[in-house]
Amino acid sequence: MTATSLRQPELLINPERPQDAAAVDALVDRAFGPGRFTKVSERVREFAAPRHDLSFCAWEDGKLVGVVRQWLVDVGGRPVIFLGPLAVDEAARLHGAGGALVERAAQAAADAGFDTVLLVGDEPYFRRLNFAVVPHGRVTLPGPVDPRRILVRALRSGAAAELAGPVRAHPLARKLEAGPAQA
Repeated sequence: MTATSLRQPELLINPERPQDAAAVDALVDRAFGPGRFTKVSERVREFAAPRHDLSFCAWEDGKLVGVVRQWLVDVGGRPVIFLGPLAVDEAARLHGAGGALVERAAQAAADAGFDTVLLVGDEPYFRRLNFAVVPHGRVTLPGPVDPRRILVRALRSGAAAELAGPVRAHPLARKLEAGPAQA
């Protein structure tokens, strides 16, 4: 093997832009297939307010290889960021693109003043990214879900322990969807 063949592509992580939408949708479709529409996370995204400013795309050599989107929800009267989908091209998974996207998204949420990030996902994967299982029954979602897959990351010490209640639309959801001119 030559040194060139061992080179890892440079991963660039940038905020998601409106012109990325078609490529992002295609990547999410490849990653999850049509079955994604039956998942509880999709029920949440139906009422959650998108936080485009906290959503990111990963690019390698000019090709979209990953995306993470975040949403504003309310949990027990508290604003919480709901993370997902996280979709990464199979080859880019070997280079840590998923973890890099989650770290960038969590930092952006913290910088925006949020103290928790919630998601539904695979605990062994997300544990290494500082997510933990929410104690059974503390958070309820709009549909059936394995409680071991409801995960939280505290962005402020003690914030995860305070998280309790149903996941609902945040009162600002309609204003955020309307855009800055109408908010």
